[in-house]
Amino acid sequence: MADIKTASVLAFERKLDPSDALFFAGKWEQRDDSYKWPPITIREKAVRGTISNRLKGKDSDPAKLDAAIENPNLQRVDVATLPNDCDTLKVRFTLRVLGGAGSPSACNNSAYREKLNQIVQGYVNETGFGELSKRYACNLANGRFLWRNRLGAESIEVRVSNRDGDKIQPWTFNALEFKLSNFDVPAGSSEAIKGLSNVIEKGLKNDGYVLLDVVAFVRIGEGQEVYPSQELILDKSSSGKGQKSKTLYAIDDNAAMHSQKIGNALRTIDTWYPNANDPDSVGPIAVEPYGSVTTVGRAYRQPKEKADFYSLLDAWTTRDKVPAEAGSQHFVMATLIRGGVFGESEKE
Repeated sequence: MADIKTASVLAFERKLDPSDALFFAGKWEQRDDSYKWPPITIREKAVRGTISNRLKGKDSDPAKLDAAIENPNLQRVDVATLPNDCDTLKVRFTLRVLGGAGSPSACNNSAYREKLNQIVQGYVNETGFGELSKRYACNLANGRFLWRNRLGAESIEVRVSNRDGDKIQPWTFNALEFKLSNFDVPAGSSEAIKGLSNVIEKGLKNDGYVLLDVVAFVRIGEGQEVYPSQELILDKSSSGKGQKSKTLYAIDDNAAMHSQKIGNALRTIDTWYPNANDPDSVGPIAVEPYGSVTTVGRAYRQPKEKADFYSLLDAWTTRDKVPAEAGSQHFVMATLIRGGVFGESEKE
């Protein structure tokens, strides 16, 4: 076959497609009842803070600090809490697992498309999506998608059900039995994880889709604060005194979490990056082309180490250099499942 060049137009649709997650409140004992859980609403409150930021050298004069403290740090913020008679947060979203994983939605190079399809089919035949599907299933079972709401919870129950026409196949997990640092499956949940991962794998391989309904019950205590997504305010032209310093996400006055945040949690399966097994490793990271983790300000897959997505994909497609480690192959396929625009610019 003639030399193959990377397509200048190359795009993939995401194959794990979550909805936004809605927040509800109730009691732990009512999670099996037909009781209709009321939505959690967002309210605004004004707080009087103190000066606590790091001071510059010229501002460290005691008199200047005392003068600054006389001007309190007044803020208006959004907050979401459970009612005082409710001790449990209910989080619900749906997840579509779309078929055709690894097939580009747009590619302007027929030779490259053919080569890529051969690679994906070879991976499916030799390895399959079993490992990836298991890790996606574990991230549903362990409640990673709850983010800060998972911390300090007394109990967490995650219910996942597969809708197939009129049939519903349910699985129930105790999220706190799972560790977030690895993908080991507790003995009592092995069959449930196997069943769920098989359904996810089926969805990725076929041309149709699988629809999962996910509900998590988080027992955190009566009246406790919960944490929906925080909105990013891009237009700050009207900001100033009296403006809110924190705006929370809501859908029709119902506190909610962005689908992007849910998706980031579900694809936090990458333990194949360089030095991932070091004792001071951050553990699993989200599948990103450069292994970017914004919370620590670091990219764990550097191009100079040939560990990034583009280096691995180009070597595999244009030079027939199959990644030696199975983990690198998993990472490439997981990035294609993530989706994105990966074409190579024709400009020098």
